Amino acid sequence: MKRRDFIKIVGSSALLMPMTALPLSAGKRILDYDKWNSFRLTYEVNLPADGKNARLWLPLPNSLEPSYQYTQGNNWSGNATQAQFATYGKEKFPVFMAEWRGESERRASVQCIIKTSHHAVNLNRYQASNNAAIPGDVRPFLLPTRLIPVDGIVRDVAYSIVYDEDNTTLDKARAIYDWLIDHFQHDETTPGRGTGDIKSMLDNSRLSGKCVDIHSLFVGLARSIGIPARIQYGIRMMESEVHDKLGRQTDVSRAQHSRAEFYLNDLGWVPVNPADVCKVAKLDNLEREDPLIEQLREKFFGAWEMNWITFNHGQDVELTNSKSGKLPFFLFPYAEIDNQALDSLNPDKFSYRIASAELIGTGATF
Repeated sequence: MKRRDFIKIVGSSALLMPMTALPLSAGKRILDYDKWNSFRLTYEVNLPADGKNARLWLPLPNSLEPSYQYTQGNNWSGNATQAQFATYGKEKFPVFMAEWRGESERRASVQCIIKTSHHAVNLNRYQASNNAAIPGDVRPFLLPTRLIPVDGIVRDVAYSIVYDEDNTTLDKARAIYDWLIDHFQHDETTPGRGTGDIKSMLDNSRLSGKCVDIHSLFVGLARSIGIPARIQYGIRMMESEVHDKLGRQTDVSRAQHSRAEFYLNDLGWVPVNPADVCKVAKLDNLEREDPLIEQLREKFFGAWEMNWITFNHGQDVELTNSKSGKLPFFLFPYAEIDNQALDSLNPDKFSYRIASAELIGTGATF
């Protein structure tokens, strides 16, 4: 088809560029891992004693992808009136729920044991088959959410990036990934991990924020042109072997982090992590052409370093018995006192602490 110039984002840092050929170097994204990391994740929660009723929800690590992560059990202690390990949503993501009645001390400690293996997909196995039907259980990942529309300016921008519809799904996903790395600016001043309000970002020509923002952009742009995509919400558990700014250990109360992935027929879900490429570029004050940034760009298209665990990929989340409506995503501890939500982004006032401990092994080199 002819090139369609839908939109121009104002500013030299956000120019829409046509897609060029993106060759896959043989073996470049084939990573072999035979070791697993084992972690203990611990939540320590002490809610304020005011109010007559308090409720707590904690996102827990899941075992929905046993090829790179599975859990080995959870336990809790504390003085909740009632508490349980449960699930939410059609995907049955794990959650810990507790409730306290009356004005008194409110304590809960939850521990989870998780094993992870570095996660990579061999993209050289991909055989382009653009006419193949998308499986029914994958089709929901083409739909819009409240903060991730797939029409209007989102679709316009996506088509401006990948205007040539003869390219493969993999080429288009790579073009979106590269375009975001070239134009998105990591912003340390963004509260939490960002809001993921992609229409606002595009309407205001302000491509900046943190991981939820850039990965929401990736997902929205991909979905708008028919590529299933989703965000995985989780938390960093240990120091990175790739870069010292991409990991935490011990106190991980503020180490929440998201990743993204897109779907290829006959291959499955492909992991990507453009957020960390932009983060290193910003914090190390490096140009996108710097050899380190180019190296990370290649590493994080088709692979995740699993010093991180995933909780869920839920969006527009409705927590059982919550009175505050749907959450755009469930990444942080969440609590209500007398039906009023606490500030999940402020662990000191909430108050909660999240700790990590590596239990055995050192993991493989990424």
